[in-house]
Amino acid sequence: MKSSAISENDLQAYIDGQLPAARQREVADWLERDPAHQETLERVHAYRRQNAALHALYDEVLDEAIPARLTGAARANPAGAANYASWLRYAAMLALVLAGGAGGWLLRDAAQDGAMQWLPGMHARLAAVAPITLARQAAVAHSVYSPDLRRPVEVGADQEQALVTWLSRRIGANVRAPKLAPLGYDLIGGRLLPGQSGPVAQFMYQDAGGQRLTLYVSRDQVQSRGTGFRFAQEGKVNVFYWIDGQFGYALSGGIARNELSRIASSVYAQLETAPPAAD
Repeated sequence: MKSSAISENDLQAYIDGQLPAARQREVADWLERDPAHQETLERVHAYRRQNAALHALYDEVLDEAIPARLTGAARANPAGAANYASWLRYAAMLALVLAGGAGGWLLRDAAQDGAMQWLPGMHARLAAVAPITLARQAAVAHSVYSPDLRRPVEVGADQEQALVTWLSRRIGANVRAPKLAPLGYDLIGGRLLPGQSGPVAQFMYQDAGGQRLTLYVSRDQVQSRGTGFRFAQEGKVNVFYWIDGQFGYALSGGIARNELSRIASSVYAQLETAPPAAD
């Protein structure tokens, strides 16, 4: 049977498992049977890995019940209850910002439209959570790409200069891949990723045993104040991260905290900033 035209909406619904069973099988057959669709198939797999990583990180929060003190207050105050749905909608928009991706643009557009003028100090609050968001985004990117055995990077280390030039041009500032070979980790390549408001870079390293580290480099920070070393743990991924001007850096890996700290200090030093004490 010949498949009807497969649209981008079909692909997105297929990724999320939202198509009727017959159409789901039809799209799967369309992807698998024609070698010309290989690139689209790989994109579908990448989106599914990203979805799985995001669910692993945020489902616990998503499934939390609304605190009784909030629902009780809404029922006790009819005037406040009228605004409750709007409060939830804006809270969800803020959650999108914290999760990364397109959320930053949605919130920016809402603010420009005046929809969030009633939220005082929103920019300051976003600036306060920006480093945490950076760590989570870096951990998700590490979880998605570091296990990939076939294509963990877009450009390999054998083309390092081309990789650095390409990433620098796309980000709009010079970026560098620190040398970690003296610490036992060789560069295997890198890739371009979407950030909150623009592209970000990811460099990937590997040791002789196959353990991988990733360095996430972002230029879309809400705040521009420098920060000291900070540590976060997202699932099994440890992250040391910091902000230097408009740049955010995060080194992620599934290795012990003290070992990751030693390597992060070397990265920090190579990026021409003396490493401050860890928080």
